[in-house]
Amino acid sequence: MRFLKFFLWSSLAIFCGLLLSLSGAFLYLSPNLPSVDSLRSIQLQIPLRVYSHDDKLIAEYGEMRRSPISFDEIPKDFIAALLSAEDDNFANHYGVDVSSLMRAATQLLKTGHIQTGGSTITMQVAKNYFLTSERSFSRKINEILLALQIERELSKDEILELYVNKIYLGNRAYGIEAAAQVYYGKSISELSLAQMAMIAGLPKAPSAFNPLANKERAKERRDWILGRMYRLGKLDETRYHQALAELVDASYHGSSPELDAPYIAEMARAEMVGRFGSAAYTDGFRVYTTVSSERQIAANQALTQGLIEYDQRHGYRGPEAHLPGTDEADWLRQLGDYRSQSGMHPAVVSSTSKESVQALLRDGSEHSIAWESMKWARPFINTNSLGPQPKAPSDVVKPGDVIRIRIVEGEALFSQIPQAQGALVSLDPLDGSIEALTGGFSFGQSNYNRAIQAKRQPGSSFKPFVYSAALDAGFTPATLVNDAPIVFVEEGLDRVWRPKNDNNTFLGPIRLREALYKSRNLVSIRLLQTLGIPQTIDYITRFGFKPEDLPANLSLALGTATLTPMEIATGWTAFANGGYKIEPYLIERIEERDGKVIFSADPVRVPERNTADPTSGAAPEATAIAYAQNDSFIANDSSELAPQPPRHAEQIIDDRTAYIMTSMLQDVIKRGTGRKALAMGRGDIAGKTGTTNESKDSWFSGYNADIVTTVWTGFDQPQSLGRREYGGTVALPIWMKYMSAVLEGKPEHAPAEPEGILTLRIDPDSGRAAAPGTPDAYFEIFRSEDSPPGMNDELMQGATIPGSPLPASETAPMDLF
Repeated sequence: MRFLKFFLWSSLAIFCGLLLSLSGAFLYLSPNLPSVDSLRSIQLQIPLRVYSHDDKLIAEYGEMRRSPISFDEIPKDFIAALLSAEDDNFANHYGVDVSSLMRAATQLLKTGHIQTGGSTITMQVAKNYFLTSERSFSRKINEILLALQIERELSKDEILELYVNKIYLGNRAYGIEAAAQVYYGKSISELSLAQMAMIAGLPKAPSAFNPLANKERAKERRDWILGRMYRLGKLDETRYHQALAELVDASYHGSSPELDAPYIAEMARAEMVGRFGSAAYTDGFRVYTTVSSERQIAANQALTQGLIEYDQRHGYRGPEAHLPGTDEADWLRQLGDYRSQSGMHPAVVSSTSKESVQALLRDGSEHSIAWESMKWARPFINTNSLGPQPKAPSDVVKPGDVIRIRIVEGEALFSQIPQAQGALVSLDPLDGSIEALTGGFSFGQSNYNRAIQAKRQPGSSFKPFVYSAALDAGFTPATLVNDAPIVFVEEGLDRVWRPKNDNNTFLGPIRLREALYKSRNLVSIRLLQTLGIPQTIDYITRFGFKPEDLPANLSLALGTATLTPMEIATGWTAFANGGYKIEPYLIERIEERDGKVIFSADPVRVPERNTADPTSGAAPEATAIAYAQNDSFIANDSSELAPQPPRHAEQIIDDRTAYIMTSMLQDVIKRGTGRKALAMGRGDIAGKTGTTNESKDSWFSGYNADIVTTVWTGFDQPQSLGRREYGGTVALPIWMKYMSAVLEGKPEHAPAEPEGILTLRIDPDSGRAAAPGTPDAYFEIFRSEDSPPGMNDELMQGATIPGSPLPASETAPMDLF
């Protein structure tokens, strides 16, 4: 009896001691415990995702790949697999499983090391959301107390949902949906039972049981989980054996964009970081851009193909490297240092024959390259010179050479990465939305966005702005201006400027229309000289150009301003939309993680004809996220997203001037430097080529009433494209490829004729209204107030027509050169 009393009192004392210890620990730790209520509104880190206008994923930014799902979306088989692996008593305990804790304590006493933590799923939720991974008794006690609180305030379904969306499962995957995408490229609901068991085995040790890092160990863990499910009655024998027999087929599936538009993605990312800081990467924003996936694909293909065609015209520069030896395994290992760029894959030549070349790709696959695709590869000597025509593959490559191949319709084509670069910008002229944009041959090669960052001289593609100034000043397409030599001498200095036309010929008095489509430099200079440089610069800045980018001398008429393709395309929209100034914008709307729209673009728009006063004042400041000339965006910070009345764009030039400019620029296509575009078979397109001195820059800008597109090509470090390369040979073919794809199947749509336009028969020799029977008379269009006098109009005798012919040649002081 005495021993029994001693045992009872001792037990009671130990129990009370433990109770007091736990109570003390609770009282000490509980003030520092976070509120469990915060779990209901917890914000999991979700990456920034950028989409096209038609909902194609362009890019994903953020350290953590996560796609939260609700409890109802979790497959029952996965729940069974997870509980079998992590906490088979989950449905019955109250946050803490005493038997698991005792087992963990026993292992600690036996080995002296912590083997398992004895944590339930609820305890893991407490640790993952509130605590660190530190292994200490104080942290474990906090974990237990939090688990008890969580069980009192949340349902089992809520706890499980929190767990599956938070856990780290390797390879930047957080949560089971992200893991399913990373390892199998599918949603968790699409996985087989064996695949679900594989993912259920990852929480214990994402590195050790990772099927990408250790397939055998991962399979052992998967099979153990399947066995647990079978023993716990959650799986019948047939399904158990079927799952066991399934091969491990996990492979890495990175974030796969549905649309290749990296320059667009970077523009959107930069704007989001500017608005939200680092939260842009974690708060789950979904950014929808104005870009059309079909047009972006067409832009990518057009620029890539155009640069390849130019590059191949100038010969083969040789292999990128030569790998020594003959061991193919060693070659493949070294080949891993080379990356694919814009569909050009690195390969090593394994053998050559009379009709083909055998080449190995990085994945070990072998491809045969036909001799036909190599005949272009004359040795490059310099931009203007090529070596002899090769007669066999061995004249071009030898075994061990690192080359580039493109796979087109299953056929391997011999290629090389172009050194010349390019950019394409395509805008909607009615509201400025960016329809497509690409800033270079390959973002992987260079993330420098030439579409919005490269300031280059536009050459003759700038002349339409000078001609527009002339038309608004009273000149007409029929006005005669002398295309004759002129010499500028800088007073007091021995400096002389003798501008010339590109073919060094002079046509004498020539109509403005003809001067534009023949791109006569001397006419442009005389126009600018007549209009006045300060007045013309003031006029041209209406199109959105910065005055500091426009040289205050007569060379401005030849396109010596420094402008980006985006700025040129923006200026050209005024010709396509009837004379209105729009602001390009990229981001259409921004959504939060729950789908709530927190920003919607509200750009200024061109008013519908006859619905607005064209003489109204300047439009309000754009509140769309718009590309500005300082490489940033203007964002709408208003939280009010209710529909607002449309904001009309400012009219910057007479709509009749825009219409006449379109007519003149259509002649550039029909009979001028853009004649190649006649192959498109459309009568509604207008445009202008541009080539700078020594062919360092090649341009083409063009449009119809629906879309404006500018293409630039050149080298990042300015150098000649070649003596026979012009805007019409390099940039125009790219523009044609893109616009042909965009306009295919669409009816012709030229800008509508505004009121106040007259059509008269004109004498080509005088620019005056033609008398009956005048030979070679033609029809010309005019603003009503600028119609020319008749040949026998006595009232006009001795009068001066704006831009009337200058002497055959002249020498002028050069005070602004």
